[in-house]
Amino acid sequence: MAEVLTEIEELRRRIDVIDDQLMRLLNVRVACALEIGRLKHDANLPIYDPEREKAVLAMVRDSATRLAGPLEAEAVVRIFERVIDEARRAERIAADKR
Repeated sequence: MAEVLTEIEELRRRIDVIDDQLMRLLNVRVACALEIGRLKHDANLPIYDPEREKAVLAMVRDSATRLAGPLEAEAVVRIFERVIDEARRAERIAADKR
């Protein structure tokens, strides 16, 4: 029993490290989206680009299928839809501050 608990704790520590890495990457991703939003605003381009969003979702779907991890491709797509939604929300907040 002690061995199982030790293994669980080690796996949880690994998850904590991974979560930290994910947070850093998500923040970098959203920072890039904010910069794109600023550039689009300055160039009077539309902020929302449905074709780009479709392309990103297709890319992550293909990647998830190719990598064949424990998450199904559609689960990965749902995660990225949420990431994109939150990036768009951050862009709206940034635009309101201009």
